[in-house]
Amino acid sequence: MIRSTLIALVATTSLGGCALLSSPDPVQNYRFGSPSLAPAAEPGPNTPQVVLRRVEFPSAVEGDRILGVTGTETAYIKGARWVSPAEDLYSESLENAFATQATRVRAIGAREVVQGGQTLDIDIRAFEARYDAPGATPTAVISARAQLLALPGREVKAERTFTIQQPASENRVGAIVEAFDRATSDLNSQIVAWTEQNAN
Repeated sequence: MIRSTLIALVATTSLGGCALLSSPDPVQNYRFGSPSLAPAAEPGPNTPQVVLRRVEFPSAVEGDRILGVTGTETAYIKGARWVSPAEDLYSESLENAFATQATRVRAIGAREVVQGGQTLDIDIRAFEARYDAPGATPTAVISARAQLLALPGREVKAERTFTIQQPASENRVGAIVEAFDRATSDLNSQIVAWTEQNAN
């Protein structure tokens, strides 16, 4: 009797282990901010230098999850993640935008050990797919506050808030990612142009 009870217990434990080790739902990784292949003109020796500080993201969209918002409800898009944390992908895309578009300033990346006379602070306020109703085709919304600060005192030279809204072509993850990619490209182009207007 004891032997049969022990065998039944082992069998039950083994089945439970199989359930715990079952394969999770597949997750597809995505990226945004693909760089342009055409470099900008090489800046001259007297070109103003702007240090790009680390971009700040809200805690809800830090990391690799894609946030969806419907009214006051939020949820992460199931089965889809960014290939790297969103703040890293965005910072890389912004550096690439300056490298390929800026002609009147030189941007110094966060990893470069170079001093500049001013810094560019980008604070992302929204980075989300917004739905008018459940199941509707969403819009990628990115809102960012940019501050150009003079060093060493960090006086604000210029400040602006940018908001980009890029509708997805359909309610499908690939189309939503494409909307984020286009919105990011648009935002970065505007930030580069604004920085060139205000840096000296």
